[in-house]
Amino acid sequence: MNPSNHSHANRAAGFTGVARWLVAGAIAAAALALTLNRLGAADICSNDEAVEGLFVQQMVEHGGGLFPPAGWRRVMFKPPLFHLTALGIDRLLGIHKVTAFNLRLAAALYATASVVLLVYFTYKIYGPRAAPLAGLALLGSYQYINQARFGRVDMTLAFCEAAALVSFVFWLRDLRARNEANAAAWRYLFALALGLGVLAKGPVGAILPLLAAAVFLVVNRDWDAAQRLFSPGSAAVAIALASSWYAACFAAGRHDVVRLQLGSENFGRFFGALGAMPPWYYLTPLLLNSAPLSLLAPIAAASAVAGGARRRANSEFALDAARFLAIFWIATVVFFTLAAYKRRNYLLPLWPANAALLAWWIEYRIAPRWRIARPAFIALCAVLMAVNLLIVPYREEKSCGAGSFRAAAADINRIVGAGEPLFIYGMGDPAALLFYLDRSAPLIHGELADAPPGYVIVPAAVWKVRRDEALGLEPVLGPTSGEEPLILLRHGKAYALAPCANIWAARTHSYKGGGGGGGGGGGGGAAAPGPAPGKLLRPPPIPANPIGPGGSGGCVPRITVS
Repeated sequence: MNPSNHSHANRAAGFTGVARWLVAGAIAAAALALTLNRLGAADICSNDEAVEGLFVQQMVEHGGGLFPPAGWRRVMFKPPLFHLTALGIDRLLGIHKVTAFNLRLAAALYATASVVLLVYFTYKIYGPRAAPLAGLALLGSYQYINQARFGRVDMTLAFCEAAALVSFVFWLRDLRARNEANAAAWRYLFALALGLGVLAKGPVGAILPLLAAAVFLVVNRDWDAAQRLFSPGSAAVAIALASSWYAACFAAGRHDVVRLQLGSENFGRFFGALGAMPPWYYLTPLLLNSAPLSLLAPIAAASAVAGGARRRANSEFALDAARFLAIFWIATVVFFTLAAYKRRNYLLPLWPANAALLAWWIEYRIAPRWRIARPAFIALCAVLMAVNLLIVPYREEKSCGAGSFRAAAADINRIVGAGEPLFIYGMGDPAALLFYLDRSAPLIHGELADAPPGYVIVPAAVWKVRRDEALGLEPVLGPTSGEEPLILLRHGKAYALAPCANIWAARTHSYKGGGGGGGGGGGGGAAAPGPAPGKLLRPPPIPANPIGPGGSGGCVPRITVS
């Protein structure tokens, strides 16, 4: 059977009516089952996930807005689409407390939406027999399901890039068919997806789909389509949406956020400001992150580029669509290989394209010669889905294991009052601890003995070395259980009455609701009053000599706060 006849058979032998919707519904249900199964069973242990959790906490629980503080010096250096989606879901469901489950829920829903979008795309372009194959391939990908259960921005980016690819293909199809109304609609959806891609993770969300589209149009010498890809209106939509968050940063005077996001997170990573990995870094994750599907995907992409199938009238656009997806695959790999800084999750947006290419390859290139290929592929994907359903949650819980700070944070919060100063000393990145503390606890550096009045969290290993130098600090808890045991120290029994306690508390504590700062009673200064209900307190600067000439009272110790 030649490709032309196979294309006709593919469309004629597909599911119709109720069966078609049942198959699509079953794939969507499988996506939800794979992404939501025990989604919150593993605590948040990764600092990467915890950092996003801190920002979502501030937005959901404390009304942190577009520039939420994270309880210490970090600023939100990612564009806010993921965080705003998480906020919207929590508001819709009436949730007011961020947990591991609802932090990850946004990623799970974006992943499910990508599966539904992919099945629809494959059905329209490659036919009803290919559509289930694409959905099964995506659900069989270990990396895809793993990242769908991780509370970070990467799955949001993957969805936006998939939406851009789908919109471009549908736009090109309707443009060639001279269906101007539909082509205009898809042109605007393409622009919308590009803008949202930038709001998901920065310029890369628009660069890669645009690069793939440009290369495809140039290779095919389709100059008319190139000139009509954007209208003035659609270009304005893409630019306005993509620049909206950056414009808000400038309007709010948050130039530090723009510098960090564009300078360090984008161009800095590409050119090596944050380090560099060897050019062959992606070889292993590219081929083995979801084996055996990840081994087949480059073969399908190469087959599409080579264009070995004969170009018949009713198979030409299917092949062109596959070539476009293959060009996106190649462009993404080359782009991130050239980038100095590399991470495995940067390859995640490849998977919707991978799944569509595999479905095309099986239906248009393999199945005509090897009838067993299709049922064998379905069986393989079913096995991989079963593995993902069982193994991914198990590995999540095992990888966290004793590394969770949830129990330690609960113990600390039982001892340290909500208005009492709390600091962290000697921890490299305390994001996972801060997520479960759900309160301000700035890092302090320098001499432990010079810690400000209040409570100090110290790793047990650090306390073992520094305890003889910090005679004024009294352990009140610990060591806690877990991979990194902690000690809670109290600096002075009457620390709340110390001359500078209110200054330190005001500088380091974020409030939600009424209530004053720590301390009270006779003796030293009065407790710092809390802000108006529902208002976040912006910490005032610590004066050089806060209690008079000479700075007596130790208000500026030999220690720094971040």
